[in-house]
Amino acid sequence: MKKRFINCVLLIALLLPTLFYGQKYGTRTGTVKFEASVPSFEEVAGENKSVSAALNTSSGDIAVLALMKGFRFKVALMEEHFNENYVESNKYPKATFKGKIENFDSAKLSETPKEYTITGEITLHGKTKQITDIAMMSKSGNVITVTGKFNVKPADFDIEVPNVVRKKVAEAVAVTYNLLLTK
Repeated sequence: MKKRFINCVLLIALLLPTLFYGQKYGTRTGTVKFEASVPSFEEVAGENKSVSAALNTSSGDIAVLALMKGFRFKVALMEEHFNENYVESNKYPKATFKGKIENFDSAKLSETPKEYTITGEITLHGKTKQITDIAMMSKSGNVITVTGKFNVKPADFDIEVPNVVRKKVAEAVAVTYNLLLTK
């Protein structure tokens, strides 16, 4: 619990300068899911429903933080292996994304989702990689919804998949996110 509080304080401290000027939207209940299943084998998927995110609507800056121990699996043993052997949650407790929404204009958001390109850096397992993603964004009342999907390769983040299970885990992991951001 103490680590979670410290991570939240760190996220706020890191985001405060970029969010100080302009409209701020955020959440602590965003969802990130990943799917690394291979046909004919057991499902390899995790979901985290306590993802923090912040959006500065005047600049289009966006930041996301997911605690690795927040991912839940259908099989408890899979969750244990994920945290201990793959992402090494004790050593690398979080995944972060810091980026910018290109040509973002909050005045153009409506209830009809529109495509926006998001470019930035994802840091996972101590490694940082540049990514670009197409996100769908909409606004209803005081809620901005940001959804999207992108792929990552465990090897890009020095996450080793043992030979024994290599054929049971997809080479490219599909990551989906759903962020409901409020003022």
